[in-house]
Amino acid sequence: MGKNKKIKLKMSLRLLKKKFRRQGARAAKHCRFCGNKDQMIEMDYKNVPFLRGFLTERGKILPSRISGNCCLHQRDLSKIVKKARMLALLPYCSPRY
Repeated sequence: MGKNKKIKLKMSLRLLKKKFRRQGARAAKHCRFCGNKDQMIEMDYKNVPFLRGFLTERGKILPSRISGNCCLHQRDLSKIVKKARMLALLPYCSPRY
């Protein structure tokens, strides 16, 4: 009785489906600014159409968990968006009609 054996439980099919559903078939998020040098896009406060892709319809900056940026580039992006807002290239909030 010296050896302790761990009992390995089998997962039920229902639990396997639930686990897969939680993980989902999502595409892996990746930073647009890291990686390939040929496909790399430079961040610039004057590139307004590109920066609008990182804002919500209310004018808020998208978090990195949604945009997929790494923390380094997310910080740079937020600084650039704030600079564009100060120069009145981007709105601080959405216009109300």
